[in-house]
Amino acid sequence: MSAELALQKAIRARLINWTDLSSMVPAANILDRNERPNPRPSIVIGEGQSVDEGDSIARTLTRVYLDLHVWVEEPSTETSKRIAGAIRKAVHSGKFSMIESFHFADCRVRGSRFLRDPDGKTSHAIVTIDALVQEVA
Repeated sequence: MSAELALQKAIRARLINWTDLSSMVPAANILDRNERPNPRPSIVIGEGQSVDEGDSIARTLTRVYLDLHVWVEEPSTETSKRIAGAIRKAVHSGKFSMIESFHFADCRVRGSRFLRDPDGKTSHAIVTIDALVQEVA
C-alpha cells in the first residue's frame, strides 16, 4: 500500500462513520470513481498529490494532498457548504487510526472552493485535505 492510498482509506472510513455527515450524504455515496452523473448528493474522492517530506535517509514521511468533490443538486451552494463544514469537523475531530503500516499526523482541511455547475441545477465543492503520512516498520 502507498501513503496516498492509506490516507484515502482513512479519510473515507472517517467520513462514512461521521454522523453529522451521514445525515446529508449516505455512506454509499462516498465514492472513489470517475463517472458522471454521480449520485446527488455525493462525495467523490478525487485527485491527489504527494511530496517527499523526509528529513532522514529513511525517507518515511510523505505530505499527501487529496481533493474531495462534493456534488449536490441545487442551484445554490448552501448544502455543499454544509457538507464541506461537516467534512472539516470530521477531519479535525481527532487522530486517525493507523492503517497497515501508515501513521497520520497534521491532517487538516487545507481549503475549500464552491462552484455552480453550468447546468444551472448543480453545485460543486472541492475540499482539499492534506496530511503528513509516515510509513512505520
